[in-house]
Amino acid sequence: MQKLLATTAALAALLSVGATAQAQDWNGGYVGGHVGYAFQPEDDDETILFDTNLDGTFGDQVNTTAPANAFSPGFCGGRANGPTPADGCSDDEDSADYGLRAGYDWQFGNWVFGALGEVSFSEIDDSVSAFSTTPARYTMTRELNHVAAIRGRGGYALNNILFYGTGGFAFAEVDHSFSTSNGVNTFTESGDEEVTGYQLGAGVEWNLSDRWRLGAEYIYTNLEDDDYTVRASGPAPATNPFILVNAAGTDFQRSEEEFDFDSARLTLTYRLGG
Repeated sequence: MQKLLATTAALAALLSVGATAQAQDWNGGYVGGHVGYAFQPEDDDETILFDTNLDGTFGDQVNTTAPANAFSPGFCGGRANGPTPADGCSDDEDSADYGLRAGYDWQFGNWVFGALGEVSFSEIDDSVSAFSTTPARYTMTRELNHVAAIRGRGGYALNNILFYGTGGFAFAEVDHSFSTSNGVNTFTESGDEEVTGYQLGAGVEWNLSDRWRLGAEYIYTNLEDDDYTVRASGPAPATNPFILVNAAGTDFQRSEEEFDFDSARLTLTYRLGG
């Protein structure tokens, strides 16, 4: 949030150059788009959780017959480069962010309130990996496909510049995948790729003319992604750690249920009507 406020203040100062003395008309509908960059917070402390008895509760320890923790080598908040922690992990990938929008504003004196719908596209991905004593790696990855959002916005018009805050609902498609160097067990993925959440942000817009508006905004997106699981099962022998407690296998789930990221954007819209 501190980044959002600082960025908005800087952009406001930049766009205030050339402001006219006469207030502008912000009423009416508009269409347009945005281009920018989406990036994620650090998540080095994320892990993979296990449900060894398949009771729906995650947080069990996977043990060998010794017994000893089968995942004592640990975890990393990225994509494993090899079967051991010494091989390292690749960082999560940020991505360009672009999309289309349409909305409507109502002006009451200097106050402006409105609503908009937006579809944006990005290919950011977020991985977490676990390392077993065998040794072997296990990586769970989620990649954003697109986000549709319905947001309200409200702000204050100062001459030909509008300062605003925005927030609303987000609906996204997230592609999940799993990879491992374990060739003994069978791994079955399950879960919904449609997720929901919310967006919050702030921005500024500058009336270039009666029709065109240039702007900049900072959007935080938080998606609830808690439905994806991976089950490790046979045909490994009964002494295999994944089927030692329950012969049907062991379920994997990410410890971080929220898929969140920030977007810094430039916007351009065209005002409709008279």
